[in-house]
Amino acid sequence: MTAAQRSASFRRLLPDGRFDTIERPLAVEMPVAVEIDGIGYAVMMATPDALEDFATGFCLAERLIDRADHLLDIDAYQAERGMLLRLALAPEVRGRVLERVRHRVSESSCGLCGIENLEQALRPLPIVAPPLRPVAHDAVFRALDLLRGHQPLGRETGAVHAAALCDADGTIRLVREDIGRHNAFDKLAGAMARAGEGWGDGFALTTARLSYELVEKAALSLCHTLVAISAPTSLAVERAAEAGVRIIALARPDAALEALSPSD
Repeated sequence: MTAAQRSASFRRLLPDGRFDTIERPLAVEMPVAVEIDGIGYAVMMATPDALEDFATGFCLAERLIDRADHLLDIDAYQAERGMLLRLALAPEVRGRVLERVRHRVSESSCGLCGIENLEQALRPLPIVAPPLRPVAHDAVFRALDLLRGHQPLGRETGAVHAAALCDADGTIRLVREDIGRHNAFDKLAGAMARAGEGWGDGFALTTARLSYELVEKAALSLCHTLVAISAPTSLAVERAAEAGVRIIALARPDAALEALSPSD
C-alpha cells in the first residue's frame, strides 16, 4: 500500500441472498490544510501524494505565483487528522496572499457587498495561444484508449480522478491522480511547472466533469486544448470561449463533442 491507499473489509452482497467477506483497497481521502507564509489559506480534501506538485499547481491556479520558482519552500507535516502544507512565497509575490484572503472574506450580509467577491470569482483569464497544429481527432481517441493503463490508483480503487498531459499524437506523458478532480489537475500543472514542461502541441485529458474551474485551471496553465470524459457546464463553455481554450467533452471511445466558438 502507498500513502494514497488503504484497505478495509466489506461484506459483499450477492443477488441470490448469499454474502462473503472481501478486503478492498480504498483511495485515501483526508484534509490537506494549506498555510502560506503563516496564513491559513485553505483546507482541501485530497489524496496525500505528489503534494509538492499539488502545492505548486494550487498556487498557480490561485494566481499567488506566476512560476514554480516563486514557491520557495514546501514542507508537508502529518497532523492527527490530515496533512499540513506550509508554503513560503518569494518576496515579490508575497503580498498576493493577503489580497486574496481579503477578497475571499465578506463581513457584511447586505447582499451588495459581495459584488467585489463576485468580480474576483470571474476574473479575466489569459488568452491562450493556439497550437501550431490543432489536436487531431484520432489523438483524442488514442489517449482515451491509453489512459486507464496510466491510472494505477484508479484501477485499484475505482475512486479517483486523473489528469493527463498528452502529446499531439495521443501518447500520454504524465498523469496525476486524486480524489478531487481539481486537485488532480493542480498536481499535473504543478508537476509540469516544476519540470519546466509546457503543453506544446499536446493537450490535457481529464476524467472529470468539465466545470468552469477546470477550464480556468487549463487557461492559467496555458493549455490550449482540454478534453474531458464528461459533460461541460454552461459557464465552462463561456469561459473557454473567452480564453481561447478548445474544449472536447463527453469523450468516449465512439464519439466526442467539441464546443463551437461563436465564430464557427
